[in-house]
Amino acid sequence: MAPPILKLDDIFLSFGGAPLLAGAGLQIEPGDKICLVGRNGSGKSTLLKIAAGLVEAQSGEVFRHPSSTVRYLEQAPDFAGFNTVQAYAEAGLGPGDDPYRVTYLLSHLELSGDEDPRMLSGGESRRAALARVMAPEPDILLLDEPTNHLDLPTIEWLEGELQKTRSALVLISHDRRFLEKVSTATVWLDRGTSRRLDRGFAHFEAWRDQVLEAEELEQHKLGKSIEREEHWLRYGVTARRKRNMRRLGELQTMRSNYRGHKGPQGTVQATVSDAQESGKLVIEADKITKSFGERAIVTPFSIRVHRGDCIGLVGPNGAGKTTLLKMLTGQLSPDSGIVKLGTNLEIATLDQKREDLDPEDTLANYLTDGRGENLLVNGEQRHVTGYMKEFLFQPEQARTPIRNLSGGERARLMLARILSRPTNLLILDEPTNDLDIETLDLLQEIVAGFPGTVILVSHDRDFLDRTVTSTIAPAVPDAPDGRWIEYAGGYSDMLVQRKGALEERRKAEKAAEKPKTQQATASGSSKVKLSFKQKFALENLPKEMAKAEAEIAKREQVMADPNLFTRDPAAFNRLAGEMEKLRASLTDMEEEWLELEMLREELEG
Repeated sequence: MAPPILKLDDIFLSFGGAPLLAGAGLQIEPGDKICLVGRNGSGKSTLLKIAAGLVEAQSGEVFRHPSSTVRYLEQAPDFAGFNTVQAYAEAGLGPGDDPYRVTYLLSHLELSGDEDPRMLSGGESRRAALARVMAPEPDILLLDEPTNHLDLPTIEWLEGELQKTRSALVLISHDRRFLEKVSTATVWLDRGTSRRLDRGFAHFEAWRDQVLEAEELEQHKLGKSIEREEHWLRYGVTARRKRNMRRLGELQTMRSNYRGHKGPQGTVQATVSDAQESGKLVIEADKITKSFGERAIVTPFSIRVHRGDCIGLVGPNGAGKTTLLKMLTGQLSPDSGIVKLGTNLEIATLDQKREDLDPEDTLANYLTDGRGENLLVNGEQRHVTGYMKEFLFQPEQARTPIRNLSGGERARLMLARILSRPTNLLILDEPTNDLDIETLDLLQEIVAGFPGTVILVSHDRDFLDRTVTSTIAPAVPDAPDGRWIEYAGGYSDMLVQRKGALEERRKAEKAAEKPKTQQATASGSSKVKLSFKQKFALENLPKEMAKAEAEIAKREQVMADPNLFTRDPAAFNRLAGEMEKLRASLTDMEEEWLELEMLREELEG
């Protein structure tokens, strides 16, 4: 095991009241790709800032290798003194770093470099900051929500960049798919302390549940031990006084530990307020169009949305998702075509810019619309503090100004308000931004089980796959031209259908070219064949795949032992890591063999 290049040990930090961090740690070794997970408010960003040297812990040890370079993705970049985004990003380079890296990164992050930093939107500022920290390829890269404000093509590009980077990574993100693809280790920050799993995020949730179940069992055992000791004190045969005093002291310690145990933070408990059922046809759009100047945003597009549908809107930034959404919901008139809204619609909207929030308003006032201490939820009068608890807000936060809330807490607050009002049509514009994974799970359940209709815009592939019944996307994903297509199913289903359509188009193009090829062959031109390397791979890949499958089966047999993790966690983690690599290698070999086999069939006619 390589020595750590950065280590935080027994970190303690409190801002008054209960400590935010109490014994937390983080160890980073060369090549690590760690995802840092935990509830909103658990201290993830604070721990990352301590690692970056931006916040000082009140106690604990902080070690950074003297020669290592560290870059931290700022939430609010400081552009003072820079006239262009290019100059700002290049200022992050060290001696000997390649300036071309800045240009390369900015172009992929949809920035030219000539922008005035003072005129950037929040999302553009984050992308500029991302280019600045990635360009030097530091030894340690600390990224707090790097995918916020990125569209899907850019997120997928970023995944590839981070998978091949030489930098050690620590990532905070709400995007499950992103974490699964990039991370190889997980650090869970929970109730002030941290635990590490030497496996990627895909294995985190099952492991977390095991840890919490074991913790609950230990608490149960401790409670039983206290009962036995109390029984002995009352009815046991009196022994030597010294022994009695020792056991009494042990009992007091057990009682203290039992009472002082802080269980995991609860989960959000909420349901959507019932509304009158809408008509069966919710939205009908017939050949609607929209252009801004010379640019077509929507060319003739038609759709019928029925009660119970959940429609996802995806596409690169600037493709026109919000414009299309506003036309479908009647907020924006089309240039041509007709939009008809159904009957009995009760619409609730979660806006990605959180424009509905007044920073000076209090939580209670926002939830009740300034109508006192109560609000009506599902026809029942509820006290605002009781309702707030369901969304993990403390009663003392009722008079807190909204400006003091974190991004995740603001999203939770808006969700609380929306769910308290009767609705049968939910409009969700980037609803997953800033939400922790547990709240995302709740939102997923609400959307999937919602009896009404949902239209959502999202860049979260996992959320789309788990919720939507159909996906609307640009016909040309890389260069939107105003044409939109509705695909059945979620994001992954859309990719499969798109790939199928692309293959059909390629076949048609090849069929059109076939007479030319036959003519060339007839005139004596040489026939195209597989290369020696391709033939060798085609013959030998099945053997290699069989070997990989056998190795996977061996490890699966060993890992089937339910006591292995408890008995030898190091062996369990080693086997799991080997399995992950073998499965990835097997997938690559299968894809290569399939491509070669298809090529062979084409060449042989």
